[in-house]
Amino acid sequence: MTRITVSQSGRKFSNYPAGLDSNNTNTGSNNKYQVAELSANSTETPYPNAEINNPPGGAVNYSTTPPTGANYQNYFIGVQSVVLDPKERLWVLDTGRAQLEDGTLVLASYGGPKLVGINIADNTVIKTIVFPTTVAFGDSYLNDVRFDLRPSVTASGQGVAYITDSSSEGRNGIVVVDLGTGESWRHLNNIPEVSAERGFVPYVWGQPLYYIPGPGQPLTTVPLGSDGIALSADGLDLYFGPVGGRGLFSVSTERLLDRSQSSELLAQAAVKNRGQRGVSDGFETDSNGYIYAGNMEQNEIGFYNPQNGSMTMFVRDPRVSWVDTMSVADDGYLYFTDNQLAFSKSFYPGTDRRQRPFALFRVKLPGNGTKVSLQ
Repeated sequence: MTRITVSQSGRKFSNYPAGLDSNNTNTGSNNKYQVAELSANSTETPYPNAEINNPPGGAVNYSTTPPTGANYQNYFIGVQSVVLDPKERLWVLDTGRAQLEDGTLVLASYGGPKLVGINIADNTVIKTIVFPTTVAFGDSYLNDVRFDLRPSVTASGQGVAYITDSSSEGRNGIVVVDLGTGESWRHLNNIPEVSAERGFVPYVWGQPLYYIPGPGQPLTTVPLGSDGIALSADGLDLYFGPVGGRGLFSVSTERLLDRSQSSELLAQAAVKNRGQRGVSDGFETDSNGYIYAGNMEQNEIGFYNPQNGSMTMFVRDPRVSWVDTMSVADDGYLYFTDNQLAFSKSFYPGTDRRQRPFALFRVKLPGNGTKVSLQ
């Protein structure tokens, strides 16, 4: 599980990426799924239905050489994130990529990488935005998404989505999507701040973490780029950082929304170094303006306070390792998953050392913090 998101009424949704674990890859049967709704009795059901979670023939197209992700626009291929926006619509971010049984991550095909909006009131798909190959490349890995639905943000008046591309093989960067027109574009392509640091080695539970790119390939240092993402409480800044590094960075959303000839130059010039936050995956924001980030090396979650420029430890527990994604809910709690990804077969020594069951936690926010709603 990489994502948890909680509705105003307390409904919980999660996902299980086919791109991170071949056991999550749909096989055409209805007993596997990538998006689920969690129930109070610790059970879950495919969401919004079993059919959309099971593309005909599976998530991988074996008719190509080498195999590629299936190009279905109306089925989930490799879901990495699920997020409820301020209007209580569930958005499913699909990388279009899935793992083979031997651990190979196949390239995406057009139609696979997409953003799917679902009305949770009647569990129906209301919008599908397919990314062009100039925005989501075959080796892109669209990772996490945040929403600003204020009408003034885009000409369409329907808001915008910001997405990180954390690819370990290709170009890292930030993807921007106009939710009204469906247009999308990229910024900050492959600059150092969105990319993994060369030679970067994190330590989890005292052990150095080396990455295995694929079957039979030599070890590398952690190559994962821009992953965690969070909007400031006022929507004026976007925070991000690579997994392959400890830095926290931000950029003005005004610069990301700009599509003029000089927009990329201006966006790169606007990037700010906010210091170090530790090695983390998911980010989140609350109404205090704090930017929360996991810290897998310290078994903790901390938060960055833009008012004084410092990181503060929020919660620490020996059960906490790889905090993948966090979600602030209207009940004043921060929900987060720990999927133990550092102990999966993608990392040295290449064996699955995760200890099931995986866990979903929640912790009360400081200062009566609650969910931010930009609409």
